[in-house]
Amino acid sequence: MNQVFPGPIRNLPQADIPLDGCTAFLSQSDTHQILFMEFQKDVDLPEHSHAAQVGIVVEGKIELVIDGEKQCFAKGDRYYIPAGVPHSGKISAGMQT
Repeated sequence: MNQVFPGPIRNLPQADIPLDGCTAFLSQSDTHQILFMEFQKDVDLPEHSHAAQVGIVVEGKIELVIDGEKQCFAKGDRYYIPAGVPHSGKISAGMQT
C-alpha cells in the first residue's frame, strides 16, 4: 500500500480500532482526538454512532450511509457525521483518512 502518512504521523501511538485490516495512528489531548487511518483490506463498517466526526479522504474511497442516506467519498473529499447520528459503510482497501 502507498504510505502517504509521513514519519511524524506513523510514529504516533497506534489506536486500538476493532476493525480487521485497519491501522490507526492517534494524536490526543484534553482538547482533541485525531486519527490517521489506513485500510489494508476492504472493511464493512457496522452501523454505530458516537461523537461528531469529520473525515478527509487522503487516498482511496469510502461509501457511507449517514442517517439512512448513502454517500460516496474519494480522494480529496470531506465528510461530516453529526454527534449521535447512526452510520455504516464500506471502506475500500487502500483508503486513508
